Amino acid sequence: MATTQVVRSEWTKIRSVASTVWTLSLAAVVTVALGMLISLLSRNEWDSMSTRDQLFFDPTYTSFAGMSLGQLAMIVFGVLVVSNEYSTGMIRTSLAAVPQRGTFLFGKIAVATGLAFAVGLATSFLAFFVGQTTLGEHSASIGDEGVLRAVIGGGLYMTLIAVFSMAVATMLRGPMLSLGILMPFFFLISGILAAVSATEKIGRFLPDQAGNKIMQVVPPVDDDTPYGPWGGLGIMVLWVVAALLGAYAVIKKRDA
Repeated sequence: MATTQVVRSEWTKIRSVASTVWTLSLAAVVTVALGMLISLLSRNEWDSMSTRDQLFFDPTYTSFAGMSLGQLAMIVFGVLVVSNEYSTGMIRTSLAAVPQRGTFLFGKIAVATGLAFAVGLATSFLAFFVGQTTLGEHSASIGDEGVLRAVIGGGLYMTLIAVFSMAVATMLRGPMLSLGILMPFFFLISGILAAVSATEKIGRFLPDQAGNKIMQVVPPVDDDTPYGPWGGLGIMVLWVVAALLGAYAVIKKRDA
């Protein structure tokens, strides 16, 4: 089967499964809504902030506060895109129709990545503008230095989270096992490792901790991270590439 036919087939699969549409919608709603709430709280607490906190306040990054939960919906999307076929047994039919497993994997991930990027970028811009409107006089402008980079970076971050999840799900196959590893890792373990002094130097090189840097415009207080926004995104890309290579190696050798 030609690559274009594979891509068309994967697009049909994704749009015909209601769960994938709902998870993308949930990612957008949660990200925007929570970002607006945190922005509202920040505006109301502005007068009680210390001078130092006001000086290092990052209005752009504040509007992306919902990413911490929105990314979980992106993880579910990435896992479902891959594991739905394994859980229903359709993977055998798909691989019979497309015996070139590299082509099959590329087609699936390419379609899902394009969809995740479109939703992620739209969500990032919407979260920014809603958040800045909520912040009022403490807001940033899209034309300010570093802001447009951060907003586009937010869309890239959500996309990379989805691709990483797809790659992991390809290696693990089962949705429960994939979600059982990815959800605690991104929601709890990564944050704990980055917050504890004994492990923070390791934690800052994890995919989400490094990728988050692209959304920051004002560096945090006493920030000694050895890389900048693009360096952090680069580290996240390396994680994603490594996961994709692992997924390719596994699907090439393993039976359906």
